[in-house]
Amino acid sequence: MSLEDDLLAQRLRRTAEIETLGFRAYGQRFDFTHTIPAILEHYISKTADELADKPVVRIAGRILTIRRMGKAGFMHLMQSGERLQVYVRKDAVSENEYKLYEMLDLGDIVGIEGYLFRTRTGELSVHAEKLTFLSKILLTMPEKWHGLEDVEIRYRQRYLDLLANPESRKIFITRAKIIAALRRQLESHGFVEVETPMMQPLYGGATARPFVTHHNTLDMDLYLRIAPELYLKRLIVGGLERVYEINRNFRNEGVSTQHNPEFTMLEFYQAYTDYHGMMDLTVELLQQSAIAATGSMLVDYQGVPLDFGNIRRLTMREAVGDQSLKGHALVEAFERQVEPTLIQPTIIYEYPVEVSPLSKTNAQDPAFVDRFEIYAAGMELGNAYTELNDPQEQRRRFEMQIAMREAGDEEAHQMDEDYLRAMSYGMPPTGGEGIGIDRLTMLLTNSKSIRDVILFPLLRPEGEIGLARRLKDLD
Repeated sequence: MSLEDDLLAQRLRRTAEIETLGFRAYGQRFDFTHTIPAILEHYISKTADELADKPVVRIAGRILTIRRMGKAGFMHLMQSGERLQVYVRKDAVSENEYKLYEMLDLGDIVGIEGYLFRTRTGELSVHAEKLTFLSKILLTMPEKWHGLEDVEIRYRQRYLDLLANPESRKIFITRAKIIAALRRQLESHGFVEVETPMMQPLYGGATARPFVTHHNTLDMDLYLRIAPELYLKRLIVGGLERVYEINRNFRNEGVSTQHNPEFTMLEFYQAYTDYHGMMDLTVELLQQSAIAATGSMLVDYQGVPLDFGNIRRLTMREAVGDQSLKGHALVEAFERQVEPTLIQPTIIYEYPVEVSPLSKTNAQDPAFVDRFEIYAAGMELGNAYTELNDPQEQRRRFEMQIAMREAGDEEAHQMDEDYLRAMSYGMPPTGGEGIGIDRLTMLLTNSKSIRDVILFPLLRPEGEIGLARRLKDLD
């Protein structure tokens, strides 16, 4: 038996002993009066004299440390990333509760009822008067609660990463603040949040390879969406003039520090505006997101200050520095020479028509479309354009994409007859955009990899015996 299996067997025996004392190893509801962060917020500045009236509290949390000293002892509980000391004395709790205290392991989850006081060293603590067992840990916590550095474990066992690394927890709290800020800003402009299909009979709205699935009852292939765009624009036709969706897209492509096959996008569409109006709204959204995440429009990313308070705007030809390049040659030159150098937040606009099948043609130069992308730290954050709303021109664009597909481009757009039908009922002038939530979160949390900002990134299967099998072997 391995050391790990031996420790697991010990924990299972201890679980049985705890139940023999009359406690449920996997507990019950526990109504606490305060969270640990709330106690720290309200009482951390109180002196021992100010706590003389013994404020009663009920708290719950995971055991972070245990220090036993004969007939008394201390432990720290952790909840919501904060820790608080608990003092347990044999003559202050029941006999069984003290026996339980002597059996506790690091990582067990307990409830405590008692009163607040300060120890001789001045640490704010709870003097326990009742101990409730809530959940037993079977596996050993990481040796260093603060500093789980194995990247494979951090991504594969995110629960340990969140317990051991306060910075990881902070990243995902910040991610939630970013999304809340985006929602708040869009709704202040009258946008309505909607949901569109994840499984689609035709995939579209972007150039990418899809994941394919099959619906048994209908006996038809479906595609996990690569973008919600064409459905959101159907809603514009239907009179929902400002709509947005924050949800997952799926692309059957490579994995890197900037790509995950399943990722989160914000897409929003506004009738009666164009790509210049979307630029102005984008600047506002990014600036408010930066403030929500960091408190400032000046954001540090990998040692470089990024100034979201000063987002510059360049045409693609201006960025490349060659006014004669067009089509795919211009895009290739931009991607090769310019894109990696766009460190400060920058809007690049006027894209070749060949790479923009859903964008409206530029009124001054039909070789280009009214489209922009926004970059920072060498990464694309968003893509927007004045939407093509001429159904006949849209059909010609689809046909051009079909020709590209027949020539071997697997990512070229498909023909979507229902979307053309919707457009034929009249689509108002519209601006639309997609912003990558994961990449934006990377920048605003100073994270090197997209896996750092996705709670459960896609990984290859691990090649070890699972816990379920080990538990069965020990049974």
